[in-house]
Amino acid sequence: MQLCKLSQRPAVRGSRSRSARVEVVCSSSAKFFVGGNWKANGSTASVAKLVDELNAGTIPRGIDVVVSPPFIYIDYVMQHLDRAKYQLAAQNAWIGGNGAFTGEVTAEQLTDFGVPWVILGHSERRSLCGESNEVVGKKTAHALAAGLGVIACIGETLDQRNSGSMFKVLDAQMDALVAEVKDWSKVVLAYEPVWAIGTGVVATPEQAQEVHAYLRQYCTKKLGAAVADKLRIIYGGSVSDTNCKDLSKQEDIDGFLVGGASLKGPAFVTICNAAGPKAQP
Repeated sequence: MQLCKLSQRPAVRGSRSRSARVEVVCSSSAKFFVGGNWKANGSTASVAKLVDELNAGTIPRGIDVVVSPPFIYIDYVMQHLDRAKYQLAAQNAWIGGNGAFTGEVTAEQLTDFGVPWVILGHSERRSLCGESNEVVGKKTAHALAAGLGVIACIGETLDQRNSGSMFKVLDAQMDALVAEVKDWSKVVLAYEPVWAIGTGVVATPEQAQEVHAYLRQYCTKKLGAAVADKLRIIYGGSVSDTNCKDLSKQEDIDGFLVGGASLKGPAFVTICNAAGPKAQP
C-alpha cells in the first residue's frame, strides 16, 4: 500500500468494518463522500417533495451519500428515503449520555433509533451556541464511542484567513480532536471555510486543495501516514451543482458537505455525480 503523500494517493484502499449496532458505512478515503446538511429548514410538505426528488435521482455506485434533516423530520425521512442510495445523519448530539438535559438528543438515542451518522462542530454551532474546540472534541469522542460515524467540521473565518492565522486556527481545532479521538476509522473531516458558508462565495479549487493538503499533512504528522491516507477530508462552503466538478478534481478533496444546494433534489444529485473517477467500482 502506498502511504500518504501530498502529491500522490492510491486510487483504491481497503474498506473499513461496519458497526454491529447501526448501519454505518465507513469506507476508504478513496470512496467519495457527500453530506447534505438541511439545517433548520423544511416543512412537512417540502421534506416530502425533497425526498421524492432524491429517490428519483440516479446516484453513482461506489460513493457514500448522507442527508441530515432536522430532528423532527428524521423519522419521516428514514421511512421514505431510498436507503439503498442514502444514509442518514443527525445535525448534533449531546456531549454525554442520557439524563436530565432538556432539549438535547444523545448519541445513544441516535444509535438506538438507527441513525448512523452525526455532524459535529459545524461553524454555526461553534459561533451561535458557543461550542469550543474542546467541547467539539469531547462530543466527537463520545459519539464515536456510542457507535456513530462523525462528520467533524473545522474551518476559519475571513478575518482569520486575512490576518494570516488560518493554519494556527485549524491546528487548534485539529489538536482538540486529536486529543480525544483514538480511532479515526469512522470520522469524516469536513473543512468548511466560514466565510464561504451560505454566502455564495466559494473557495477556489486551488484554495480548497491547499487547505486539504495541509490537513492531510497535519494528520500524517500527528496520526501517522496510514490513518491520514484513509481519512476522508471533504469540502463545505457554498458547494453547488455548478462548481462541484472543478472542486472534485482536486487531489485531496474526498467529497462535499453541502448546505443550501442539498435542499434542491436535482442539484444535490448532480453534486453526488461529480465524484467521477473517484467513485469506487
